[in-house]
Amino acid sequence: MQNHLFEAFNSGSLKLPADTVEFKDIPWSKHPSYEGVELKHIVTAKDTDGGFSYHLVRIAPDKSIKNHIHETQLETHEVIAGSGVCINHGTKILYDPGTISIMPAKVPHEVTAGACGLCLFAKFIPALC
Repeated sequence: MQNHLFEAFNSGSLKLPADTVEFKDIPWSKHPSYEGVELKHIVTAKDTDGGFSYHLVRIAPDKSIKNHIHETQLETHEVIAGSGVCINHGTKILYDPGTISIMPAKVPHEVTAGACGLCLFAKFIPALC
């Protein structure tokens, strides 16, 4: 999946008053549980005293983040490239660029990428990591 908006974020930057973090310098990490899912940890708990975390997520074509819950975190998704489906609290939501979805703590959810893959921002409040 090649997408101009995704590439802009993949090589973008976090600009803070005292620092700039280049996203190209942050490595992609394989998800520890889900094959075909990679994460770029843009903002982590150490950056926000645990308040929130912000991650760029890349899901390979037809791969899934299987059904799960977060006991204490509210999670949001902002789709920036590709397509897929999210099952959020039992409701099927189509994911296309521009879609935002919210999963409160303790709500089961899963995401499956379409044939071209899926890229999104995932935010967690409080921070996931």
